[in-house]
Amino acid sequence: MPATKKIAVIGDVMLDCYWIGSTHRISPESPVPVVNIKTIEKKLGGAANVALNIQTLDQTVSLVGLIGDDDAGRDLKDLCQSAGIIDALITDSQHATINKLRVISRQQHVVRCDFEENYPDTPSKSTVDLCKKEIESADVIVLSDYGKGFLQPVSELIAHARAHGKKVIIDPKGDDFTKYRGSTLLTPNLSEFEKIAGTCHSDEELFEKAQTMRETLDLEALLITRSEKGMTLFEKDKEPITFSAQARDVFDVTGAGDTVIALIATFLAKDHSLPEACRIANLGASIVVGKMGASTVSYDELNRAMREASRAHHRILTKEELLEEIKIAHDRQEKIVMTNGCFDIIHKGHVSYLEAARRLGDRLIVALNSDASVKRIKGPERPIMDEESRASVLASLSSVDWVVLFDEDTPESLINELLPDILVKGSDYEVSDIKGAEAVLNNGGEVKLIDFIDGYSTTKAINKIKQLS
Repeated sequence: MPATKKIAVIGDVMLDCYWIGSTHRISPESPVPVVNIKTIEKKLGGAANVALNIQTLDQTVSLVGLIGDDDAGRDLKDLCQSAGIIDALITDSQHATINKLRVISRQQHVVRCDFEENYPDTPSKSTVDLCKKEIESADVIVLSDYGKGFLQPVSELIAHARAHGKKVIIDPKGDDFTKYRGSTLLTPNLSEFEKIAGTCHSDEELFEKAQTMRETLDLEALLITRSEKGMTLFEKDKEPITFSAQARDVFDVTGAGDTVIALIATFLAKDHSLPEACRIANLGASIVVGKMGASTVSYDELNRAMREASRAHHRILTKEELLEEIKIAHDRQEKIVMTNGCFDIIHKGHVSYLEAARRLGDRLIVALNSDASVKRIKGPERPIMDEESRASVLASLSSVDWVVLFDEDTPESLINELLPDILVKGSDYEVSDIKGAEAVLNNGGEVKLIDFIDGYSTTKAINKIKQLS
């Protein structure tokens, strides 16, 4: 077995605290909400969150940063120990640990309170020597600069790392990027880049300025994260590569940059190419923005995202993929609704019916008869639209979360396996006649009947087309 590669994270560490509670009234003292705190959470923040993201993927990682001789510093060390991060933190009684407190109610930030002082002093020789020692013992170096002062000797650290043949990845801050000259990869977001290079009014201008920066700073590569436009990688003597943003519900962008740099470092340490590491990091960022606060991404989440990205349509699933999605949804306390049908030539009645079904829960599954199934039920001239077309149209509807095909005449066996919380059929059915209803009811679920809009049917549409032809 080859020796496990190590990553060293060096930078500004901080403790992220979350006070979470309910809000029901406005303070009589001033027009601000009163939050009744129910839960207090403490998490690794800044460079420490980068290290946590790396360790979550079972990658050996050490963390170098400055903390105070205080409760927040001790909390930080305890969290590192619990996570399995190699602790190379430096305790300085002259400085307080940086602590960011967020008060949250109803999944919204009410206020953030920062307890911090930048480090005005140049780090001591012993501190720089410790950083160099960690650099020498690692294979990939991450410098996580939050502009708090610990990375004042960043140029010296880059030179030391490059002299020892180490890859150096930097998440930059500030209005002077010349101090990062010679690093392997720089990962500014668009606003950080434009602060240095100037506003870009087109992709062409962005690409030109990015290549100029990469050459001027003697970087092997420059990665610009561009929010809804994804991220673009610029390498020497290669065409730029843009990784499109993955469509996700954005809940909190805190720590997304940490996840990007952590995943790139992790997969470079696992001998992936830089473009492949960036592609994975792009998927990871799309996952972490759906979580509250600075969070991590697991291998299971990454593998799931990669499977989704490789599908022709991420909402059209196999039964096995759907079972996995249902488990994840139930873990989130989401209610699963399911219905079924042929849905051949989708019309207004179908759309209205599916919208009504979706309103009954959080996720809607549509079980779709395959072409063979439709032929047996409707006759040899049906379906008009093949199963791929029908599934694609259904999956494009905002009311539909997942589509799954079945070959049997009825979806009973599929329903028995999936066991949705609510099974939906048209009001022309009796509950006792609905396939799968018994299994759903026995599992504690419900069966609901929904009215169709009068005057709309596939048969009528087909007959009208025949009359006109």
